[in-house]
Amino acid sequence: MSEAANRGKLIVFEGPDGVGKSTLSQALAGRLNAIGLTCDHLSFPGKKEGTIGFLVYGVHHQPESFGLGPIAGISLQALHIAAHLDEIERHVLPALRQGRWVILDRFWWSTWVYGRESAVESSTLDALIQAELFHWRDTKPDAVFLIDRSNDPGDCDVRVHLRKSYKVLSGRERGQYPIHRIQNDGKVEDSLGQILSLLGGLLPKDRNAETTIATSTAPSASDQLPLFPSRTKAPFTFTALAPARPTVVYETFWRFAAERQEIFFRKIEGQLAPWTDDQILAQHKFTNAYRASDRVSQYLIRNVIYEGDQSPEEVFFRTILFKLFNKIETWEMLQGRLDEISRATYSFQNYDKVLSEALAVGTRIYSAAYMMPSGRSSFGHAHKHRNHLKLLERMMADEAPQKVAEAPSMARAFDLLRSYPTIGDFLAYQFVTDLNYSELTDFSEMDFVVPGPGALDGVRKCFEDQGGLNDAEIIRLVTESQEREFERLGLKFRTLGGRRLQLIDCQNLFCEVSKYARVKHPEVKGVTKRSRIKQRYRPSVDPIEYWFPPKWGINGKLTLSGGSG
Repeated sequence: MSEAANRGKLIVFEGPDGVGKSTLSQALAGRLNAIGLTCDHLSFPGKKEGTIGFLVYGVHHQPESFGLGPIAGISLQALHIAAHLDEIERHVLPALRQGRWVILDRFWWSTWVYGRESAVESSTLDALIQAELFHWRDTKPDAVFLIDRSNDPGDCDVRVHLRKSYKVLSGRERGQYPIHRIQNDGKVEDSLGQILSLLGGLLPKDRNAETTIATSTAPSASDQLPLFPSRTKAPFTFTALAPARPTVVYETFWRFAAERQEIFFRKIEGQLAPWTDDQILAQHKFTNAYRASDRVSQYLIRNVIYEGDQSPEEVFFRTILFKLFNKIETWEMLQGRLDEISRATYSFQNYDKVLSEALAVGTRIYSAAYMMPSGRSSFGHAHKHRNHLKLLERMMADEAPQKVAEAPSMARAFDLLRSYPTIGDFLAYQFVTDLNYSELTDFSEMDFVVPGPGALDGVRKCFEDQGGLNDAEIIRLVTESQEREFERLGLKFRTLGGRRLQLIDCQNLFCEVSKYARVKHPEVKGVTKRSRIKQRYRPSVDPIEYWFPPKWGINGKLTLSGGSG
């Protein structure tokens, strides 16, 4: 019998970020292994430590951790091709030659689509892809599943643009190998059933029968066949997040969110301390469940964004100036010493004089919430506040306010901010979220998420195995499951005037539960291995008059005064 006849099957999953490719590909691998087929789940780039793909994934998503600034689109795609070649030669082709099925999360399609989105010159992009196709030799997919998901309300994110490119490419490749479009709007089980049905002709007859039985019946929730029988020993069973395997900290995540939100409401309802019986929450400082409820965000929204000229240039100027320091006292110091804080009257000399004099007498002008890179290598000043003023000047000279206002998605606006010196992934995501509180943009906060370092640690503590899902996919899936998980745990969660937790909120909650777990679950080490919570809770003497972006439509739905933060 020929080598081709003995070759295993190559099943590819493709589509834009956030449509459920990883979840479905892992689900399929789990089901096929459960019915006795030998099956490997692999991905582009490879995500196993010790591979080129692992490094490329890190460089792509956290270049600042490698001492890198912005990476040119063509360079990034070249790195991805290198990772693909390594994965093809070391894992994919050997597995297929051994007769194993390979379920591959992403293909060279992603390089073509995302390269186009990054405006890489088409001839160069095609040359890179030809190098990869050469190494595939005669191997073609036995099936490609192009996964899609309906738009979120008001969805104009990058997925819309990517979807168009995937449609063009799938049309071009049709006839080369079977291509199936899966609209992944329902339950994981439903989409998996469609996929298994479409694969029926590839399965051995006995396996086909087993799969048909598993997918065509409609068992009750209590006796439903698990999507991942080999992983039923996980501490919790919740197929919507499978194949990720949670730890005990995952349940704590929801209990923490519910109790932190109750503390928020007890304060604004005028209840006297103590506001909680949870001694960790009572003794230590944690941000609110909703990012916009925190004291600094509240000040930014009311006193910076919506106070003053509402032209795009002025709103952008005030917001970024505030966020560069992220400290209320610094803003008020500038207000007190300058005639006004305005793009129209801005002077580097005047702003530098105020900030330099403050530093000379030992005043801290930056918040300790996160570290701002100094920017010296980009702008040349010894004092980082001068570099940050020059950064703001460059943004204004580049017409960044107008470019952000015209961005078709939060991801595009993020990329624009990310392109400036000293602004990495974390800061760009924070800045675009803050700008989105204004009328400058109107993105859904469910469009896009970038996990920060604290959130990454929280994800690791909540999941012993992410099942091939990346950190952003974990945060999205957790956010989308909130009502079900609160109900499952018997928790009453009071939303913010009917506004559910958004991606940015759950990103923050992962960061906060990472700290909380240091005391609650000291045996779960995470990445940082930290064992103490540094900041103690001290009630503020200044009450907060809570007020949220008017476009959210929630200011009349809550009693929003009297809280101390």
